[in-house]
Amino acid sequence: MTPQILLWLAGIVGLYMAWNIGANDVANAMGTSVGSRALTLRQAVVLAGLLEFAGAVLVGGYVTDTVRNGIVAPTIFTDEPMQLAYGMTAALAAAAIWLNLATVLGWPVSTTHSIVGALAGFGIIVGGLGAVNWGTLGKVVSSWVISPLIGGLTSFLVYMLIRKRVMETADPTAAAHRHAPMLVAGMMFILTLSMLFKGLKNLHLHLLWWQSSGMALALALLGHLVTKLVLRRSPHGPVSQHGEEGVFRHLQVASAAFVAFAHGANDVANAVGPMAAVFAIVDTRSVGQCVPVSPWILLVGGTGIVIGLATYGYKVIATVGSRITEVTPSRGFAAEISAAITVLVGSKLGLPLSTTHTLVGAVVGVGFARGMSALNLGVIRSIIASWLLTIPFAAGVCIGLYYLLLALV
Repeated sequence: MTPQILLWLAGIVGLYMAWNIGANDVANAMGTSVGSRALTLRQAVVLAGLLEFAGAVLVGGYVTDTVRNGIVAPTIFTDEPMQLAYGMTAALAAAAIWLNLATVLGWPVSTTHSIVGALAGFGIIVGGLGAVNWGTLGKVVSSWVISPLIGGLTSFLVYMLIRKRVMETADPTAAAHRHAPMLVAGMMFILTLSMLFKGLKNLHLHLLWWQSSGMALALALLGHLVTKLVLRRSPHGPVSQHGEEGVFRHLQVASAAFVAFAHGANDVANAVGPMAAVFAIVDTRSVGQCVPVSPWILLVGGTGIVIGLATYGYKVIATVGSRITEVTPSRGFAAEISAAITVLVGSKLGLPLSTTHTLVGAVVGVGFARGMSALNLGVIRSIIASWLLTIPFAAGVCIGLYYLLLALV
């Protein structure tokens, strides 16, 4: 196999991976908005497509780690850099195949865990058990339990608070309008911090905690003021026409927009990172800890994500939005904002959290708030099984593909 063929193969596999990220990961993030009918499927595709693409291309990061998440040390390939190039291509393809299979079955799975599992399989083959960072892998495994539990507990508490303060009052619509400015302020504060710490981390802003909190607080106060003015000028406007759920429908659309932009900025690296590493290795015939990411590679990643969501995202959207439990705008908002809170706090505390697992746990949490009968336990069991299968399946497929590439070479 010539280097040119390997580059073409890496590019095609990278685009395939990006397509699967859009079909599974992005669809998972938009599921509650579609399930609650805050957005139609077409509106979700357009909104998420635009913001995912903008996040991926504008702030997707122009430098990436050679091997993301540190699961395998790139230094062991110093003498044989092309071995790493073949391994990265195989890992990217293996992760994409698993995501594709999961999407066909409607399972929301973690893109990051898929890549980690594939790289672990590659590491074991080329360097033995000692080549794999088992501490990192242990954190991934622990996140299968920590993420959904904390996300579910947080969303349960948030939704119970919303239900008590709004849904179960004598006049839910009036209560929703009364609390709307504070809800907007809280949402703006949490999502701004999430954007600064997660969505914009590739810009390396290096803001201190008080600086980030100050910016988030300023936007929260602005949101509070604007909401009060809007409701004062049009108390019988579009929000009122939909009752108390109308308030949460607007909040959910806003939170979905934040999530889409942050996801594009943060997770496009799962597709373009390994691809950029292959291009750098072939070009320099050496292995570095970090490699540059060309703008056109980010463009490929962003395009693939959008196409994946538009063409095949409906499967996972249906699972998250309606098959786990019935989702309304208020429940969807509680799940989305709880997932954002959990991931934000967890990232600052160093907890190993998966955004996908956290959001699924949050949806389960709002369903559990209405009792076990509100949950589809069969769907939940199949999702958990898919999480457990992610690492061993991706690792096994990566090993097979790596040997296939070596045979072709």
